[in-house]
Amino acid sequence: MSASRPQKNAEEITTWNFVFPNQTNPYGTMFGGELLAIMDSTAALVAIRFAEHTVSTVAVEVVKFKHPIVVGDRIKTVAKVVLTGSTSVMVRTDVYLDMGSGEKEKHCTSAHFALVAFDDARKPVEVPELIINNSNQRDYQQALAIKEHAHRRDGRIQDLVEAFPRDSD
Repeated sequence: MSASRPQKNAEEITTWNFVFPNQTNPYGTMFGGELLAIMDSTAALVAIRFAEHTVSTVAVEVVKFKHPIVVGDRIKTVAKVVLTGSTSVMVRTDVYLDMGSGEKEKHCTSAHFALVAFDDARKPVEVPELIINNSNQRDYQQALAIKEHAHRRDGRIQDLVEAFPRDSD
């Protein structure tokens, strides 16, 4: 770890939301974009607290909706910094459905958000290094693997884009 950057432990942030009719499709299930907005907002909150700077989302890795969320449901969104770069953080964000009546929450979806920290002039700024310990080692390893996979995928996609240029290019 670098001696020049401060080190910091990850903090977890939890938000709660109700699902309203204007957030759902005609069948009463929540729009994926609405859920992503809640997840992104919670990820930004934890990233801002960690980085102590404003942040902006630059990527979201793999979102699979495992369980439908419907009008009237209560959802819990949990976010935690799991990886840091020099000016960026990766935040794991999980959404759970509150089943009520003392039942166990149901996991609905997860995603990893990459956010970059910046100053008032919108220039990227250094973020603290994440302290890795026994409690967050697994999340850190998973985030590293996701970052490496995303980098390889982005290269393959760029190759495809270049292989099929648009007439205007």
